[in-house]
Amino acid sequence: MQAWQVHQLGEPSEVMQLQEVERPQPGDGQVLLKVRAANINFPDALMCRGHYQVRPPLPFTPGVEICGETEDGRRVLANPALPYGGFAEYVVADAAALLPAPDALDDAEAAALHIGYQTGWFGLHRRAHLEAGETLLVHAAAGGVGSAAVQLGKAAGATVIGVVGGADKAAVARELGCDVVIDRRTQDVIAAVKEATGGRGADVIYDPVGGEAYTQSTKVVAFEGRIVVVGFASGSIPSPALNHALVKNYSILGLHWGLYNTKNPKLIQHCHEQLTDLAARGAIKPLVSERVPLSGAAAAVQRVADGVTTGRVAVVPSLENGAAA
Repeated sequence: MQAWQVHQLGEPSEVMQLQEVERPQPGDGQVLLKVRAANINFPDALMCRGHYQVRPPLPFTPGVEICGETEDGRRVLANPALPYGGFAEYVVADAAALLPAPDALDDAEAAALHIGYQTGWFGLHRRAHLEAGETLLVHAAAGGVGSAAVQLGKAAGATVIGVVGGADKAAVARELGCDVVIDRRTQDVIAAVKEATGGRGADVIYDPVGGEAYTQSTKVVAFEGRIVVVGFASGSIPSPALNHALVKNYSILGLHWGLYNTKNPKLIQHCHEQLTDLAARGAIKPLVSERVPLSGAAAAVQRVADGVTTGRVAVVPSLENGAAA
């Protein structure tokens, strides 16, 4: 089969190589899956650079979530068992962790429903307890993680403020349903949030960026507000001033979605049921901005790493032969 492999660490476009390799063999409790679509996540780029918390042995194939097909023809969502990641024609995955792909979504959309939407659901509902009528602020609202949070926030009845970088991303954020869109390149984020909320601030802030975005969050979080720390796409990990959290009565909540797989896997299944229902009702629909063939995976991972994409980019192996996605 064909698979992208990383033999040395560096930028995705430089270190990912498309090669002919043996199909992975499933071990105990694993299944072989044909990849129908593999969603690109920022951690894929971090793994190529050696900066992610999971460091598979070299050589490895990136790709942490797929929509795949079982040998008996079922469509499923899976996290491939690294080092055999999803940017390949076949993967192996733990049988017990497979989730049924929602009928309402195509392969690329289904692949995009997994990590980003699960992270959003756990962040907004399990950690921050977002309530209808509250104001949600989402940083990087047009990106893969942010776009999921925007849709989930709207589905929960929140007023959503999206922060983006650039006019094109601002247009995407509006299409996603943001009630207010702030372009950090041309607007003062802090002043704009205060104006939009009548000086009150945001009840819940969803931050996959870190760095300056986190600093802005602390200045616009409402009384008894919650800042959900999801990641550090900016590359800068902030050091929070806890005295500031004390005097403003806000909470800083960490979210590492992957821990639920081992700490409380039943919640993963419950979350998937909630997401499947929302998708069936049309309340959420992953924004797949681009579908690329397997041969285009390295360049696509680099674009995601460079922050120039919107929504999700999916690798669809069948496109190589001109088939429909």
